[in-house]
Amino acid sequence: MAERTVSDLLVERLAQWGVDRVFGYSGDGVDPVMGALRRAGKPEFVQARHEEAAAFMAVGHAKYAGGVGVCLSTQGPGAVHLLNGLYDAKLDSKPVVAIVGQQASTVLGSAYQQEIDLVRLFGDVCAQFVQAAYTPEQVPMLLDRAFRAALATRSPTCVILPHDVQSAPAPDPHAHAHGVMVTSPGLRPAHVVPREEDLREAAEVLTAGERVAIMVGQGAYGAADAIVELADRLGAGVTASLLGKPVLDEALPFHTGVMGHLGTTASAELMRGCDTLLLIGTNDPWTEFYPKPGQARAVQIDIDGRRLGVRYPVEVPLLGDAAETVRALLDVVPPQAGRAWRDQVESWVRRWHEIAGSRAAAPAEPLNPQYAVRAPSGRLPADAQVAVDVGSVVYWYARHLRLPRGVPAHLSSTLASMGCGLPYGLAAKLAAPGRPQVVLTGDGAMQMTGLAELVTVAARWRDWADPRFVVCVLNNQDLAEVSWEQREMEGEPRFATSQRLPDVPYARYAELLGLRGLRVTSPQELDAAWDEALAADRPVVIDAVVDPAVPLLPPGQPAEKVRGMYAGLAAEDGPLARRAEAHLRRERADEGYDDPAG
Repeated sequence: MAERTVSDLLVERLAQWGVDRVFGYSGDGVDPVMGALRRAGKPEFVQARHEEAAAFMAVGHAKYAGGVGVCLSTQGPGAVHLLNGLYDAKLDSKPVVAIVGQQASTVLGSAYQQEIDLVRLFGDVCAQFVQAAYTPEQVPMLLDRAFRAALATRSPTCVILPHDVQSAPAPDPHAHAHGVMVTSPGLRPAHVVPREEDLREAAEVLTAGERVAIMVGQGAYGAADAIVELADRLGAGVTASLLGKPVLDEALPFHTGVMGHLGTTASAELMRGCDTLLLIGTNDPWTEFYPKPGQARAVQIDIDGRRLGVRYPVEVPLLGDAAETVRALLDVVPPQAGRAWRDQVESWVRRWHEIAGSRAAAPAEPLNPQYAVRAPSGRLPADAQVAVDVGSVVYWYARHLRLPRGVPAHLSSTLASMGCGLPYGLAAKLAAPGRPQVVLTGDGAMQMTGLAELVTVAARWRDWADPRFVVCVLNNQDLAEVSWEQREMEGEPRFATSQRLPDVPYARYAELLGLRGLRVTSPQELDAAWDEALAADRPVVIDAVVDPAVPLLPPGQPAEKVRGMYAGLAAEDGPLARRAEAHLRRERADEGYDDPAG
C-alpha cells in the first residue's frame, strides 16, 4: 500500500470540513493533491476551463449552497488567475478557501520557473488569512485556520503548499511535543442578538418616525417574514440593495424594488421622502441614492460591526444576526397608527410597475432588452435558480425580473466583474442538479468567459437529474453599459472601436456542442423561446438579438444629471444615436420630465 502523504491528509481534512467539491485546474504544482483526490474519490474535483472561472465557481458555491467554496490551482499563472474570483468573494463577503501549489521549498528564492511570492500576491485579497506551509505538521493546522477565518470573517483565505510538502509523508496526528500544533476541524455559528437596551432605543427611533423606509441586503436572508411583519407594524415602505433583491417577495404592494443607480423610480421616491431609515444586512455603495444626511434618523442591523455606520449616519447601530434581531425588535415595536405614508409608497410602486411595463413593451430594433429579461417573469419554475452576469443585463434584472418567492439569484455585485454568470450558474447547478438553472448574460460577458464555460456545461449536463440550464444572451454587439457610462458620466460619444463586439452565433455554437440554440429577434419569438427552453431535455442558449439604443437611465434624476447623455448622443452620428435619444426622451417623459431640446 502506498504511503499516506500530506496531500491525502489534506483531502481527508476537506471532507471533514464538509467540502463536497473542489473547483480548479490541474498543473504540476498540485499533482500530489490531484493524486490524493483521485485516490479518495471525494470531494469531487470540478475542472473549469480557466482558474478565474474556478474561483468564481467557488464563490457561486458559497452563495447558492452556503458554507465554504474551495478552489485549487497550481503556482505561477494559475495562482494569478484566481485573483479576480477571490476579490469577488472578498467584496461580496463570501467564505472561500484557495489551495495553491508552489514550487519545491528548496528552490524558493532562486527566481525559479513560475516562482511568485504567493504570500505577498494573496496578501490583500486574502488579508484575513494567507499562509504557506513549510513542514507537513503545519498543513492540518493551516487548513483548519483557513476555514475558520473564512467562515468567521466571511472572506477568502489561502493556504500555499510547496510541492515537496504535498508529497511528504503525513505527520503523526497524535504527536504531542513542543512546537507541534494539533487542531481539529469544525465551527458552529452562534446566535448574535443586540442588548435589550439597544433594541429598546432602536424601537424608540423607529416608532417616532412618520415615514419609515426599510432597506434590505443579502444579510437579511432568512428574515423575510419578520421583516414583512415589522414593516406592517411601522407602516413602512421596503426597498432592496441589488444583492438583497431575492430576500423579499417583490409582489408585496409596499416593496419598491431595487435601490440605486440601476433601481426603480419608486425606490428613489422612498429614499427622498422618508424621515426614518432601517438598514438590514446591507452595505450598498450607492450612497447618493440614500436619504440626504440629516434627513432621516437611522437604525442599522449587521452581523459585522465593521459595516455599521459606514454608508449613512446611524443613530442606533445593532450588532446581530438579521433574523434574530428583527424578531427581537418585534417584541418591542408596537403597531403604529396611520396609513398615509404606506398609501403613498404603494402609489409609487403602482406607478413604477406602469413605467416598467411601458418601457419593456416599447418597440426596439429588433428586440427590447428590457422585455428579454422581463419575459421569464411568471415563467420561472418555483424551484429555479438564477445567475446574472455583469453589464446592462444587471439593470434589466434589477428592474424587470420578478423572482418567485424563495428563488435564489446571485451576481458579482460589489466587484461587478464580467464573466461570473456561467461559473455561478454551474456552481449552483452542481450543488442542486435537480433544480432548473437560468443564466442571464450579455454578449461581452459571454465572449469573456461564457463561451468557454459553456463547454463545461456540455461536458456535464447528462449527469444532472434535471437537464434544464437556460442561458439567455443579450446580443447587441456592444459593451452597452460602458457605452452609456461614457455618455452619462463623461458627456462623450460612444467610442465604437472600444465598444463594438464581434457578432458571434451563440445559438449555433450551442448546437455545435450538442445543446439547443434558439435565435430570437421579436417578442413573440422570445416568449416561445423561454417556454421551449424551460421545458427542454437539455441545456438551451437563447440568442436574443437586442437593441443597444435602449438607455441605462438612473431613476428620478433632474435634467442636469442626464445632460451628459444628451451631449454624448448629440456628438454621435448615425441612426443608432438618434434612436437612443428618442428612447431616452420617452423614458424621461415616463418619469414626468420634459427635457429641453438641444
